[in-house]
Amino acid sequence: MRQNRNVAPLKGSPVRFVYCTGEAFSFGVEKHMIEGTEVSIYSPAKTVADCFKYRNKIGLDVALEALREGWMAKRFTMNELYAAVKVCRVQKIIQPYMEMLVQ
Repeated sequence: MRQNRNVAPLKGSPVRFVYCTGEAFSFGVEKHMIEGTEVSIYSPAKTVADCFKYRNKIGLDVALEALREGWMAKRFTMNELYAAVKVCRVQKIIQPYMEMLVQ
């Protein structure tokens, strides 16, 4: 395995990389200025969808908390969330939890 010597490893922080391509990679990207530098960050709806997509790696409790907190803070609408879960192909998994939110 080849290491990139330009990146310092984070000590004590477990880091896992996942690879995605196409629309799953490009959907929901927002540009933000942070200290004069443009940074690409995924939208809150895409982040929640990714949490459900990788729920086996991060835990369902983390995905549910992201969904609950994002919805309560009004970070996304149901339409935005549904578009993101459709791209991430987790509609059937998240549907019961989305229904629970709107009751």
